[in-house]
Amino acid sequence: MNLHTINTGFFKLDGGAMFGVVPKAIWQKTNPADANNLCTWAMRCLLIEQGNQLILVDTGIGNKQDEKFFSHYYLHGNDSLEKSLAKLGFGTTDITDVFLTHLHFDHVGGAILRAGEKLLPAFKNAKYWSNEKHWQWAVEPNAREKASFLKENILPIQESGQLNFVAEKENIEWQKNINITFAYGHTDAMMLPKINYKGKTIVYMADLLPSVGHLPLPYVMAYDMFPLKTLTEKQAFLEEAVENSYILFLEHDPVNECCTLQRTEKGIRVAETFKLSDI
Repeated sequence: MNLHTINTGFFKLDGGAMFGVVPKAIWQKTNPADANNLCTWAMRCLLIEQGNQLILVDTGIGNKQDEKFFSHYYLHGNDSLEKSLAKLGFGTTDITDVFLTHLHFDHVGGAILRAGEKLLPAFKNAKYWSNEKHWQWAVEPNAREKASFLKENILPIQESGQLNFVAEKENIEWQKNINITFAYGHTDAMMLPKINYKGKTIVYMADLLPSVGHLPLPYVMAYDMFPLKTLTEKQAFLEEAVENSYILFLEHDPVNECCTLQRTEKGIRVAETFKLSDI
């Protein structure tokens, strides 16, 4: 097995929304905001080479939305999904599986491309993976979360016949060396891959832990549908992670790709940060 970081660029989101009830005077020490109170965030995906499979975890925001949509998110940086794959010698047709942690636009946007008037899978040879509970949650969204579930990102996956569902069962073995844990606070039935790699467990954190700045328990995003659920899920996961020396792969941290954890007087905090390639 080989793991590769796939950088798809940066975007900006409101700092207050990203840190919920935590005051700006505190969170800006780790994630400084610009004049519009916006903080920079990564959209960092993961590529897993295993046997004959080439598995992409999440796809970034994509490029098919209109100028008005992108004007809200200030996309920047020189990376894209296609460029990052090409640096490794791969193209979109090489991907065998696209694993979607959840269907918010910054995680699934790159899964679909616009070809004239048509919306087509960006990875024509791949199986796309969600789970039935989250899929139904996304295609029949509540009013609060509706803006994050864009039909043009989601429905073409099903229409293509490439949609597959992971069984909703905690710590289920999805592929060899890859188990799935479920989280329900950010959105219903978000999936986190736990990967056995070089004798270590690497967990792709998606939005359970967007950055190292979100490690303190009260640091829960205002985007989360069930913040108290997130808090209890995060607490349980961090305990599990520190006990088992997990490596956390951070999708949205603008600086840090991976981290390990340690217990401190203030609770569980970062021990080390490093790049995936350093493992």
